[in-house]
Amino acid sequence: MRKMNIPNRGFEVIEYENRLENIQKLMYEAKMDAILLTTQVDIEYYTGFKSQFFQSPTRPWYVLIPSIGKPKAIIPTIGESGMRGTWIDDIQTWTSPNPEDDGISLLLSTIKSLMVNHKSLGVPKTLESTLRMPLEDYENLINNLTGIEIKDANKIMRRVRFIKSEAEIAKIRHICQITSQGFIDLEGFLRAGESEVENCRRFKQHLLKLGVDDSPYIVSGSGQEGYGSIIMGPTDKIIEEGDLFIIDTGSVFDSYYCDFDRNYAFGSIGDKTKNAYRVVYEATEAGFNAAQVGNTTSDIFNAMNDVLQKGGALGNTVGRLGHGLGMQLTEWPSNTAIDNTLLEPGVVLTLEPGMAFLPGKEMVHEENIVITEDGPEWLSIRAAEELPIIQ
Repeated sequence: MRKMNIPNRGFEVIEYENRLENIQKLMYEAKMDAILLTTQVDIEYYTGFKSQFFQSPTRPWYVLIPSIGKPKAIIPTIGESGMRGTWIDDIQTWTSPNPEDDGISLLLSTIKSLMVNHKSLGVPKTLESTLRMPLEDYENLINNLTGIEIKDANKIMRRVRFIKSEAEIAKIRHICQITSQGFIDLEGFLRAGESEVENCRRFKQHLLKLGVDDSPYIVSGSGQEGYGSIIMGPTDKIIEEGDLFIIDTGSVFDSYYCDFDRNYAFGSIGDKTKNAYRVVYEATEAGFNAAQVGNTTSDIFNAMNDVLQKGGALGNTVGRLGHGLGMQLTEWPSNTAIDNTLLEPGVVLTLEPGMAFLPGKEMVHEENIVITEDGPEWLSIRAAEELPIIQ
């Protein structure tokens, strides 16, 4: 196993100050007095507050980004000590759960105090955004914000997260390298005659030994000559000779994800399956070569799709050929024919060409890259050029 340099956990305060400066510039342009954050990822991104307690749906959590000054936290008392360990110093709390008023009066009064210029509150509304609070409470909040315009903040928020800092890229590179080593090692302990679940469990245990914090996303599929899905499983299906087996993982280091897969064949496998593997491998190369500053996500899609079509693709059930990557397993944008997002240095993407090559059979390949001024860089260790066969 190659020696890996482990990035420091967390960030210096300057990282959060830069994020805040970037979003406040865009808020000024969009004429927003404040943005309301409710989700784990958004709150952590701007505050550094990291807690597994978001797994509990009982309590809502709120952070407001004002047009000037540091973010303001309005959170349950149970999280106060944790938030005070971040760079945030304006923290209001209430004892939660409180069905009669679960933080809404505090949130409402703070929002009103920030409506000084444009009478406008930003809330993430559009594709890939989530509101993490009771809908009844949200309706109550909005109904009491009379005269205040509610604007979509998602487009400017995703814009800030689109460009990763060097510190963020270091964490993504690290988790990609660990997971790549795990996939390399996996060839030595994949076994026919055992289930998808057993093989995936062994893989996850090995990744934990290598140093991932967690592997919350491990899916798999298998079948003779190919698989029919890349989002289900693992199941109790027994891996057999002649099966093609895919494992796709989103593993995490310090809140940052990798997201890529590997394919393995067991025993003898047909030429059409081997050829499909070569086609998606070559499509990934084409996408990589197109991932240049000044090009777009649609240029990447078209480069990969051209290879897939010439390689005999019967169709594409996924809808896109890769996506953004960072604190979430999938982030904006999408590599599609119509996305057309301009590529800039610091953008981290997955390249994920996939094709149906036999009726009901798919082949999907995925790698992780970062865009730099000098061209794209592999973050994951490139998969084998030919389909690995486990004997």
